[in-house]
Amino acid sequence: MHVLICGGGVIGTSIAYFLSLRSVKSTVIERTGVANAASGKSGGFLALDWCDGSPVEPLARRSFELHDELANSIDDAWGYRRLDTLNVVASTRRDVSAYRQLDSPDWLGRGAAVHTQLGSQSTTAQVDPAAFTKGMMRAAMKSGAQLLIGNVTGLTFKADGATVRGAMVDGREIAGDSVVIAMGPWSVLASQWLPLPAVYGLKGHSLVFQFEPPMMPHALFVELETESGGIASPEVIPRDDGTTYVCGLSSEAPLPVDPVHVVPDDGGCEELQAMTAAFAPQLGKAEVLAAQACYRPIVQDGLPLMGAVPGISGAYVATGHSVWGMLNGPATGEAMTELIIDGATRAVDISPFRPERLAPLEASDLHAEP
Repeated sequence: MHVLICGGGVIGTSIAYFLSLRSVKSTVIERTGVANAASGKSGGFLALDWCDGSPVEPLARRSFELHDELANSIDDAWGYRRLDTLNVVASTRRDVSAYRQLDSPDWLGRGAAVHTQLGSQSTTAQVDPAAFTKGMMRAAMKSGAQLLIGNVTGLTFKADGATVRGAMVDGREIAGDSVVIAMGPWSVLASQWLPLPAVYGLKGHSLVFQFEPPMMPHALFVELETESGGIASPEVIPRDDGTTYVCGLSSEAPLPVDPVHVVPDDGGCEELQAMTAAFAPQLGKAEVLAAQACYRPIVQDGLPLMGAVPGISGAYVATGHSVWGMLNGPATGEAMTELIIDGATRAVDISPFRPERLAPLEASDLHAEP
């Protein structure tokens, strides 16, 4: 069996890794490079129970467990560690000290107060997302997986028109017994070839600062009242390499066809830096190592899109994980591997995520910026 995986983000590389554990050949086809989009620019925050009460709960809990197992079993460094997570209330307009229920880290400003603890080292953790995604690809390649840099422009089918034969990559056919669409928000392009529902991209901005908290690190989820009276929600995630990641400014800018053309909105990163300085002056004044943007994949009902493509033998999809792609990558890789090889999943029930739950997108409805 030869599985073609379209997309070199955390979902695609995780599928390749778990296929390699079952000695199944796979080729990851990626347009510009492994972890080149959201899988390289996200926060890498992991939570055991933040999806509890939703259909994603079993997937998230299994994946949180797998992250720990992978960090201990694969000889690669991707910054995995457990950490506490705090809810911070901050304002540039008024005193918020009444919200303070816990001591604040020393590097937070006077206009910030720790309200509650959202997670402990038993329930929240982190990875460096780019390092994790590339590490999974390296681990898969050690067991025979291949990486092909190229642009997937379509699929090919056997004479019955309903069985996958391969994928067209830069004008040539790459043969495969199965094809997995795992291109994040760019999975929408596959609606030209397969009966898939719409996938959208939600744009987010982020900064990476040269800043290491002076004490034990905490991930922070901030509710910030701005000068205009609005509420912003920055997220702060210190990493073990002496940098600190901050995100929390979204937009609905159109998705470019090529990921290489994703750039921050005008003024977006500057606004995020000013927000950061409002509740953490030391952090906001630190050197900015990266000012970036990425698109997270979402579908209409907010759930992942995972499973066999209806009516097309050998075609699968795994995308739509929204902000939880890095968390749910390992369990998605495990589940999709079981589905492709065994015809059913064992560790996690992915039936709530089957693509046929939503109407397929008409190819004529595709709208993407060049």
